[in-house]
Amino acid sequence: MIFIIDSGSTKCDWIAIDPKTGEQVFEKQRTNGLNPAIISEGEAREVINANKILIDNKSKVDHVFFYGAGCGTVEAPKMLKRVLESIFINAAVEVKEDTYAAIYSTVGVAHSPAVVCILGTGSNCTYFDGSDIHQRVISLGYSIMDDASGNYFGRQLLRDYYFNFMPHDLKLIFKTRYNMNDDFIKVNLYKQPNPNAYLATFAEFLILNKESTYVQAVIKKGLKSFVETMIMQFKDEIKTVPVHFAGSISFFLQREIKEVAQEYGFTVGNFQRRPIEGLADYHTSQLQG
Repeated sequence: MIFIIDSGSTKCDWIAIDPKTGEQVFEKQRTNGLNPAIISEGEAREVINANKILIDNKSKVDHVFFYGAGCGTVEAPKMLKRVLESIFINAAVEVKEDTYAAIYSTVGVAHSPAVVCILGTGSNCTYFDGSDIHQRVISLGYSIMDDASGNYFGRQLLRDYYFNFMPHDLKLIFKTRYNMNDDFIKVNLYKQPNPNAYLATFAEFLILNKESTYVQAVIKKGLKSFVETMIMQFKDEIKTVPVHFAGSISFFLQREIKEVAQEYGFTVGNFQRRPIEGLADYHTSQLQG
């Protein structure tokens, strides 16, 4: 049995796969996030040990493939690898940053070169040359980057609502759907953890109201900004390789992404809403091969 794990800072998804059949062994498990940059070794161990199903099956695991936030440095993932190896004592353990999850789930076993974009709660863009990744922009996080991400669109909607740029009929729908009390919003933005995730909750409004002229303008502005700041960092590469997308925002904005791609002259490749699902196929094929 193999474990494939996709972790953010707040939540972590685990799936168990039988590599011979490619079938899922039991239902997907969810634990608290295992970001080694913000939790201790003891806390990581407690998170895993708290899940009875994971612990009951720990001796049956041959391989652990972990992809997560906070794993892009040298030292932080070493701690997580120690924890995983100490619990899953019969398993070979690999720990990689979450960028690889997006790459493997969209590129697949062929390992063909591509530019791979993440458009989820946050956003990022990487060039994969077939074996290694190349990033030309260091992300400074949601407050000043993350164009076209869930938190970016949430921020735009909140601004437009309070600046009265949002059309009146949509304002009424927006106010009905969300708590628009200014004190409530400020507490979530400045006093609660993960304000980026809070902002991203508003992005659903875009998907549900995509046919609005106003919403289309917000979407196109965000996508064009992402193309110009991130994808065009690889303007030479996109002349010859496709651009893949991972994450829920990109999955639901496929039509708009293809329209913007045509305008900027690059080829759109695959879309993967949940990278962990593509990772199951990828690793099963690798082990069977």
